[in-house]
Amino acid sequence: MNLSEYQNYHETKAHTLSEFPYNTYLCSIPLDFSLVPLHWHAELEIVVIQKGQGLISVDFDKRPVSAGDIVFIRPGQLHSIEQDGTWEMEYENIILKPELFISGESDLCARQYILPLMQGELGCGNFLTPAFSGYPEISSCISRIDRLCEKRPDGYQLAVKGLLFELLFLLVSHRNSKTPAPALQARSLEKIKVILKYVEEHYAEHITIDDMAAVTYYSKSHFMKFFKTHMGTGFIDYLNNYRLTIAERLLRTSDSSVLEIAELSGFENLSYFNRVFKRKYGQSPGKRRRLRDS
Repeated sequence: MNLSEYQNYHETKAHTLSEFPYNTYLCSIPLDFSLVPLHWHAELEIVVIQKGQGLISVDFDKRPVSAGDIVFIRPGQLHSIEQDGTWEMEYENIILKPELFISGESDLCARQYILPLMQGELGCGNFLTPAFSGYPEISSCISRIDRLCEKRPDGYQLAVKGLLFELLFLLVSHRNSKTPAPALQARSLEKIKVILKYVEEHYAEHITIDDMAAVTYYSKSHFMKFFKTHMGTGFIDYLNNYRLTIAERLLRTSDSSVLEIAELSGFENLSYFNRVFKRKYGQSPGKRRRLRDS
């Protein structure tokens, strides 16, 4: 199960058909999952906080978010969602492909506005709060889209697309005059994305520091230093936490045995899996499973 499958491995509400690449997922932390690990993808993502509060990180800029906040995550940006202490958080997760806005290579709007916006060149921030000047109109656009997708009147896709263009217009017209400085240099950010993508695709396999050094074209010592500097944790700790997140989700959503889940999550030793799982979640995998079934 890769990260995309993990994220959507809960009851979802797909608003549209696959031919129209706009989908919404209603999510809850920690009810659906304890956290969404740091990752990236080619789609545009808009997170609308409905209730409670949590923590969202975009390109290593981690901020607390609460009901009403909107987070605009451009294609390729590293991001994660996690619980803030004991708070619960419900949010709407909107995923759409940038191609929805682009009609061709000669499209002036795409060339002058949409592509620069998606690439972070227009000075639009990621975190939109009610204090943002364009917030009321942007929030209204999203609410109107949700209502259209709920009722699905004939031709509703036309209205949805029109409102999405209006939303982009509002982002552009209310943008900061100065593009914010990136949290990391582009080269370092791309290297981190390579590492995280490798983990996402191979976490169930045996992964060593030698493997990661080869993937990044670094020496072992340089890779470990680079990862620790930018991620704030050692690679093995990060890998274990990623695997534990997947395992915890599987324990609550699948009928596989604890041994099978340990193996599916990349743990080769059951006793080690039990030990690190209990250290992270305060209870054994077996107890986590029994709580689900009780």
